[in-house]
Amino acid sequence: MNKLFHLKNTFFLIGFILWCLPQCLWSQKYLTRTGQITFQASVPTFEPIKAINQGTTAILDTQTGELAVLALVRGFRFRVALMEEHFNENYIESDTYPKTSFRGKIVDFEFSKLKETPQEFMLEGGLSLHGVTQNIEIPVFFSIQGEQIKITADFSVRSEDYAIEIPKLVRKQIAEIVEISVDLTMNPK
Repeated sequence: MNKLFHLKNTFFLIGFILWCLPQCLWSQKYLTRTGQITFQASVPTFEPIKAINQGTTAILDTQTGELAVLALVRGFRFRVALMEEHFNENYIESDTYPKTSFRGKIVDFEFSKLKETPQEFMLEGGLSLHGVTQNIEIPVFFSIQGEQIKITADFSVRSEDYAIEIPKLVRKQIAEIVEISVDLTMNPK
């Protein structure tokens, strides 16, 4: 009976390893901690409102097409320090909502078909900002350069969709629609 028990455990262990092995061999993750997100909420006749975060973290699972992106809100840098202070304290409330994130999936993603020339895919998922998560669907561009994957995207969001209140006093100085650019150069993990 004891030999039968060990034999069953051995077969179970071998079966489990054989089941996991293909996932480990073919599932490749790509990562960056230096991705860049830029946003702009400028209106033509006023001071440009633009910030860049160059410490964005992102991870891509090439087998499933799942993509996760995380940026610390205090990582956004403005040209004018007072704008950065107002952004963090009055609009985004970064002490209460310290990060923004995206979690989603690339539709019909096939790693083997990536080329040096950028290819367009649709990305679907949830964008979380200021304590609110909204489902979005945006075009993204993928290319492969050596061992790196480059992902770029340009899209826009409305401040009010994320419960960001713009005071009436400055409402005409800040665009209602915020333009966002994402640039991620990812390396194999």
